[in-house]
Amino acid sequence: MEQYFVKIKSINKVTHDVLKIVTEKPFGYRFAPGQATEIAINKTGWDKERRPFTFTCLPENDYLEFTIKTYPAHKGVTNELLTLKQYDELILHDVFGAIAFKGEGVFIAGGAGVTPFISIFRFLRSKNEIGNNKLIFANKTRADIILEREFKDLLGENFINILSEEKVEGCGYGFISAGLLKKNLVGPGTKVYLCGPEPMMDAIEKVLTYLGISGESIIKEAF
Repeated sequence: MEQYFVKIKSINKVTHDVLKIVTEKPFGYRFAPGQATEIAINKTGWDKERRPFTFTCLPENDYLEFTIKTYPAHKGVTNELLTLKQYDELILHDVFGAIAFKGEGVFIAGGAGVTPFISIFRFLRSKNEIGNNKLIFANKTRADIILEREFKDLLGENFINILSEEKVEGCGYGFISAGLLKKNLVGPGTKVYLCGPEPMMDAIEKVLTYLGISGESIIKEAF
């Protein structure tokens, strides 16, 4: 398995607990929108601690970008990322990922599970093919919504937010329900892109099955 050492070009917060890390791009390094790689930090004690993170830039960009939710309380890799600065090094590995765009549909994300969709939507925008794609995005509070302004600009009314711990005008309250899904699914053949915590994905898959969405129409990635 190959390793690629890349320097950080910039590192900034996009929400209270989400980082945008931009790095160099190794020559010939390729990925498709929605894919990810495992990343380690090139520091003693951290260089073997690999974690999966999704590319959020476009494949043709001359840099790599990662949008990463951090968990300081875990004292793990994402907490260590908070200590990094420009010119520090990350170690990239092979590219992987099951999510790829296979046609217009409904994207359903929980929290950091939205990250595979960022590159996909940016790719569709670059081709002027946003179409009638929808994003249903579940978070705890409005402050947790990643790239809210960008998604609103991209999708307009097709950007649907639901919050479980805060009532906010313009956002649903609670959890993703059968009623919400039924309202936004075109029919049994609707493509559904699903990424988030496994318990959420399991629950939504059961509802999708109940609504007549076949397994072949569900493109998913556990996060």
